[in-house]
Amino acid sequence: MSGDQTEPKAEVKADPKSQGKPPAKGQMGEPARHRREGIGLMGRLRAYFLAGILVTAPIAITVYIAWWFVSLIDGYIRPLIPSVYNPENYLPFSIPGIGVLVVIIAVTLIGAFAAGYVGRLVLGVGEGVVGRMPVVRSVYGGVKQIFETVLAKKSNAFREVVAIQYPRPGVWSLGFITGSAHPEVQVKLAGEADDIVNVFIPCAPPTAGYLAMVPRREVTVLNMTVEDGLKLVMSGGIVVPPDRRPTLVEIPADPDDEDLDGDQPDRKVLAAASRSKR
Repeated sequence: MSGDQTEPKAEVKADPKSQGKPPAKGQMGEPARHRREGIGLMGRLRAYFLAGILVTAPIAITVYIAWWFVSLIDGYIRPLIPSVYNPENYLPFSIPGIGVLVVIIAVTLIGAFAAGYVGRLVLGVGEGVVGRMPVVRSVYGGVKQIFETVLAKKSNAFREVVAIQYPRPGVWSLGFITGSAHPEVQVKLAGEADDIVNVFIPCAPPTAGYLAMVPRREVTVLNMTVEDGLKLVMSGGIVVPPDRRPTLVEIPADPDDEDLDGDQPDRKVLAAASRSKR
């Protein structure tokens, strides 16, 4: 019996003092450590470079657009300023934005003059003269109506961001409700829809767009501001606005207040409604 027994293998016990220590040089852990250090350095440099782009690119583009706009206005307005009133003739340096300042002051003064009795009288006479010009009256009337509609506080133009199925069912496009459709359109399509609205579908970037007349029941109003909608369109879907839907808060059930009949409203719905009212 003793000859058949195999000799037990020697157990190797780990030294408790060596536990928790990094492997010595020449072991398997050394190449991985050097590899991690190399990736960490390049990763940090790449992260710093991308962070620099994220910081400088928006600032640089904003400054460039602002400087281009100011230079454009100055190029048209500065030659019209009399040399006596031009402050650059008395200063050893140029003042950027002097043309923009002159435009702001001039528009404010014109608005103050037009608000008075004499201004309204002169404006009425001028509009009467323009109204007799065949081509100019169409351009002037259209532009004036657009500005009055957009700038009016009671206007609902570009107040709602919607999603409609365009250009075919199953494909959704982002649009903005600009108002109700023409009365003739409402009458002609009275059998197909009760209320038809004008939806402007911009392109990306929004240099142009399409006008779609859609029944209101086929329009899905989104819980999104116009600014977020424009960001989404201008970026081509890259900049996604945050979710503004109210979160549902589950209220713990009270054991003393049991719904025996099942007629009480859902607690989650009540919590969401109370938060939306705040």
